[in-house]
Amino acid sequence: MPPASSGASATHAAALPPSSTDASPEADSRLTPGGPGYRRMSFALFLAGVATFALLYSTQALLPLVSADFGVSASSASWTVSAATGALALFVLPLSALSERFGRRTLMTASLTVAVVVGLLVPFAPSIGALIALRAVQGAALAGLPASAMAFLAEEVRPKALVAAIGMFVAGNSIGGMSGRIITGWVAQAWGWRAAVAVVGVVAVLCALAFRALLPAPRHFTAGSLNPKALGRTIRSHLSNPLLCRLYAIGALFMTVFGAVYTVIGYRLTEAPFSLPQGIIGSIFLVYLVGTVSSAAAGKLVTRLGRRGALYLAVSTTAGGLLLSLSDSLVMVLLGLVLITAGFFAGHAVASSSVSRTATAGRAQASALYQSAYYLGSSAGGTLGAVAFHAGGWAGTVGLGLLAVLGVVSITVWGSHAARVQERRARQERRGLVAAH
Repeated sequence: MPPASSGASATHAAALPPSSTDASPEADSRLTPGGPGYRRMSFALFLAGVATFALLYSTQALLPLVSADFGVSASSASWTVSAATGALALFVLPLSALSERFGRRTLMTASLTVAVVVGLLVPFAPSIGALIALRAVQGAALAGLPASAMAFLAEEVRPKALVAAIGMFVAGNSIGGMSGRIITGWVAQAWGWRAAVAVVGVVAVLCALAFRALLPAPRHFTAGSLNPKALGRTIRSHLSNPLLCRLYAIGALFMTVFGAVYTVIGYRLTEAPFSLPQGIIGSIFLVYLVGTVSSAAAGKLVTRLGRRGALYLAVSTTAGGLLLSLSDSLVMVLLGLVLITAGFFAGHAVASSSVSRTATAGRAQASALYQSAYYLGSSAGGTLGAVAFHAGGWAGTVGLGLLAVLGVVSITVWGSHAARVQERRARQERRGLVAAH
């Protein structure tokens, strides 16, 4: 992943296969900013991102109320989030295979439809077990959306505009996460958590209808087969690619930090010295707007710093935010959340777009493996973050986050070293060929 230098960008580019479409953009019929259909496509996938994150994390800001209603601990209530993200991680790969056969738009529409129907049933869960089960079904349904969206963009958008296009989809994630938590916070304060998740369900229905009406028909999709052996070969090919494996690990570790912080923050802010009401806690998630900006700006960061440089900046920002959040000052905690959110969304946009660019075949499976790792990180972060909070308070959750950040740094440094070694070997081979002639 990219160091903060142009040389790093060249190293990364050398590790990627060349794209003939880059060489002759006038012959490329794929979408580009300013071209017909691009704005509709971007807005449609933005709305899909809004619905996905709003539904997926609809209970996260409400965990203290869920705990009180069902009489369960923070770690038990956290499973209403972890079950959804864990199910998404398990189902994203098989559903991405279906998208190869039936089409990206078809699968995204079906997934979103099932997810919003389940979302309308969630408010009526009679027990914590039933609530966790419904959330798991909802997460499994949503699994058809992220990887298919990434593959749709990789097929329908020109390579040079891919980071910006994926950044818009990720920005929709941040808006969905933010608006869902703010809405649930204030609605729950007045009418309880069940009314809050019902409102999120209605918002998601509206997003789903607009998504289906706006998303243009695919022009570059070629249907594949559902051959399990072929699917297995594709998956093995992706998992044997060191660069893809590093990207999967980076996505998982970034999401471990984010899942831990935002699963536990509500509990911390309800306790002394803050003792904030639910509505104010929900409004804290306005900091997601920072994620909208940082993910949409990921393309510019990559242009200026290279991919590894953009990742180093994202990691440093996240680590700084974790350390600031240890303060007992509400202002410092909020600033820490701003930095964590900015760093996470920028890092996610860079890593996920790198997956789409690196994979030249089986893009849906490549993106699905990334999403699987990403949401396993979310599930692990939510559960481990709650356990760490129970054992050591907020400092325990921050410690878990810093370990994950250290993991991202280690993988990125190793990636830089591996790319330099590969480039050195390529130069030696070229010199050997010249000498032989």
